[in-house]
Order: sequence, then structure tokens, then C-alpha cells
Amino acid sequence: MFRFLVTASLRNRLLVIAASLVLVLLGIFSARRLPVDVFPDLNKPTVTILTESEGLAPPEVEQLVSFPIETQMNGVPGVTRVRSVSGIGLSIVYVEFDWGTDIYRNRQQIAERLALIRGQLPLDAMPQMGPVNSVMGQILLIAMTSDTASPMEVREAADFVVRPRLLTIPGVAQVIPIGGEVRQYRVSPNPPALRALGVTYEQVERALNQFGVNTGGGFTDQNAREYLIRNIGRTTDLDDLRNVVVAQANGGPVYLRQVATIDFAAKVKRGEAGYMGKPAVIVSVEKQPNVDTIRLTREIEQALKEIAASLPQGLRADRIVFRRADFIETSVRNVERVLLEAGGAVAVVLFAFLLNWRTTAISLAAIPLSILTTAVIFYLAGLSINTMTLGGIAIAIGELVDDAVVDVENIFRRLRENRALAAPRPVFDVIVLASQEGRSGIVDATGMVVWVC
Repeated sequence: MFRFLVTASLRNRLLVIAASLVLVLLGIFSARRLPVDVFPDLNKPTVTILTESEGLAPPEVEQLVSFPIETQMNGVPGVTRVRSVSGIGLSIVYVEFDWGTDIYRNRQQIAERLALIRGQLPLDAMPQMGPVNSVMGQILLIAMTSDTASPMEVREAADFVVRPRLLTIPGVAQVIPIGGEVRQYRVSPNPPALRALGVTYEQVERALNQFGVNTGGGFTDQNAREYLIRNIGRTTDLDDLRNVVVAQANGGPVYLRQVATIDFAAKVKRGEAGYMGKPAVIVSVEKQPNVDTIRLTREIEQALKEIAASLPQGLRADRIVFRRADFIETSVRNVERVLLEAGGAVAVVLFAFLLNWRTTAISLAAIPLSILTTAVIFYLAGLSINTMTLGGIAIAIGELVDDAVVDVENIFRRLRENRALAAPRPVFDVIVLASQEGRSGIVDATGMVVWVC
């Protein structure tokens, strides 16, 4: 077979050169479109189910939330493993599916099972599926800091300015603000005032549930026109909350301000975030599977520059704490350096021993042609460039150069010996025979390296 390939290639030299040029162009096209990541996605298709249940201890979360969800998920077609983690007020259930299954079909099956199980969970437990992301999904950690704004204002900027903008970027799976202070209404009842006015805690709770709600009243006809009837009650003003009527006493209304203290306060924190020894809000950005990390990182950084103009005075959102693209770019630079070093070493050695620039050029041509061919195969197979594939390419460079050198050097030697003969043989036959002499050894050596690696 190898004899036929060599013979056919020599007889159709122009066709081989044209095919090589086309392969180079395809390789450049494919390499520009290959996704780049740190590692390939080695996890099975997994759906994460998050359920918050405020106030429950881990044993109760395990019994009342995690166990019913696990039991229901075990019957889903294609599931290979179900595991859970139960914490204080939080249940995380991981449902792993078999290789080759469609993650979106899997999520549809999970959604159907969750709809059936809601009645078995505590009233405040609302299970929801996490976003579709990869095992190496976290690509950026961004620190939001300010010398003038309060931690509550910084967190609000992260929640309502930065997060919505970053989620609009294609490829972003989730944006999670960490740290700062989450603004809440804090109502602190005054027990002596409640007893004096005859107000119960249930009345206060009922009044708070009805506060800040818009309701509809249908429509009315007037002068041959329809008018919508709306009750506009949504507000964020503390005075409106203070003036909520909670009960009737002594022929008059009892306002919330008479029986409680109302103010804005931070939600109770169970963690903290900081930057350079000072409190800050850290924004974690996670990507979707099979998305180019470097391209997405640059788009996010560009979006952060655009967001800066809409942030409050003195608030910064451009301090990068962690950038996964740095590892990838370093790996790519390392491979580029290996290519240059390998090409330089091969050129010097070949020219020093053979003293022929044509053999040197032929051997060096094998390096870019082989790498671009690999890019085409990666593109067609849906693979990505990552540290593992780059490491494999770096190892393969030495092997492919060695194969080219052995073959070209033997051909060069046989041609030189043929010219010294009294009756030289045809160049075509000499090249075919010289290539055949070392072909079996080259194939066996390359196969051993592939087998070991």
C-alpha cells in the first residue's frame, strides 16, 4: 500500500502540491474556529437540581428534600448515577446521564419529574435546575470595589447592572455575585406596642404579604372607550411601608410604624468576599460547554469596559482576580515556542549534516502541514484545543520531524549514490525504492510511540 501511495504521489506531483495547498487553507480556516479551553469536558452529561429550604437543618433537608428528589430521579431513562449534598437550608442533587445523551432532552425529563414531586416537598421548597455549564466552567472572577459606595450599593450594582449585561453575551451560562450586602426590608415588631394595641403577629405578617402588590380590576366602558382598572401598590419607599394599616383599634387604624421599627438592612451573611484586604463583591462568570474560552473572555472584558460608564461614581468593575484564559494563552505560546525551536533545530542539524537546502525545506514542511491537518480533523470531529491536545501536538512534533528526516535523508543518500554509478537508474525508481527501504521501520516506530502515548 505504501509503495502505491509513493508511486502515485510521484506521478501526480502537481496534484499532490495542489492538495497540500488546499489542506493548508482548510487548516487555517479550521484553526481559527476551533474552541479553546483548559481541559476537554470529561464529565458525563449532568443536571444539577438546587432547592432552597430556609430554616431547615441538614438532616431535615436530607429527609424532606434530597431523598424525595433522588427517589424520583432514579427512574429517569438514561440516568447512571444520582448523588446529593445537603446543607443548611440547601439541597444540591446531581443527576448523571450516560455518555452520548442529549443534555437538553435530559433537562426536559428532569423538569417533568420535578413537576410531579413538588407536592411532596415543604411549602417553601422550590427545586430548580442549574444552568448548563461545563466542569471547567468558571472563567473569570471580577472584583467590584469602591472607596465611596457602601457594600449594599456595590452589591446592587453587581445584581442589577453587571449581571444582566454579562448574561446577554452568547456563551455565558451563569453570573454569580458573591459578597457585599443584599438589601432587605427589616421589620422589627415591638411586643409592648403590639399588646397595648391588641395586634397579633399574624396580622402584621398578613399586612406585609399584601404590601407592594399591583392588582387588576378588569376594565370599564365609558364614552364608547375601555379603561383598564389598576390598583398601583408596588413601591420601595420606606414611608409607604411604615404607613401600612395592620389592624383597627379604638375606632381607628393601627399603622405598622406604631407597632414596629422599619428600615433597610442587610441580609444575614454566611460568607464574605474581599479584594486586596478590603471588602468587595466578587462576580463569578461561568461559561457554557463547547464555547471558546479566550473569545468569550475578551467579549466579557469588552462588556465590562462598556458597563463602566453606567456605574455609580467611584465604583470599579474591571479588577480581574482570576482569568482562565491566561493558562490557555500560556499553553499556546509554549507550543508556538516548541514549534520554532523544533524547526530551528531541525534546519540546523539537517543542513549541517546534508549540506542541502532542499532536503531541509522538505523536512520542515512536514511540521506546519501536519499541524494544520490536525486542525482540520479536530474541526470535523468537534474537538477543542486544550492543554491535553496541545501537549500531544508538542510530543508529536518530534516524531513527525523524525519520520520526515529519516525518509528524506535516505532518499538523498540513494540519489547521491545513483549519480555515482556508471549507468544511473531512473530518479523515479530510486526515490520509490529509497522510500520503501525505511518505511516499515518508520511505521513501526511511530506506532510504538502512539501506543505508549
